[in-house]
Amino acid sequence: MESQAERIATNLRKGVLEYCVLALLSGRDMYGLELAGALMDRGLSASEGSLYPLLARMREAGAVETRWEQPEDTGGTRPRRYYAITARGRELLAVFATVWGGIAGEVESLIAAAQPPGQVADHQPGTDTKETS
Repeated sequence: MESQAERIATNLRKGVLEYCVLALLSGRDMYGLELAGALMDRGLSASEGSLYPLLARMREAGAVETRWEQPEDTGGTRPRRYYAITARGRELLAVFATVWGGIAGEVESLIAAAQPPGQVADHQPGTDTKETS
């Protein structure tokens, strides 16, 4: 059975996944499996199965565009579909960043105010609890 924390995290991820994809693509074009790996490494997506339908919706909405490319380093395996952010996608990401900043700040304020005096919240904004090797 899924814990309360897992349910909350899943719901939050679902709400921001599209914008996380746009943020990743703002740095460079990526193919689907590469995007899935980058999201999974950050704990932002649980499976490739949720990513590909999202990418199709984003393509239909004009936020990303695709191209097929034959990888040179894989010995002639099948072509990969690369995703690139569009001007529309950059606009959506900029709007999201503004909205997210406001919402995140307000949520952090509410959480901080809800803590009993002298108690520190388990997770402070801007800290990373993942261990790096």
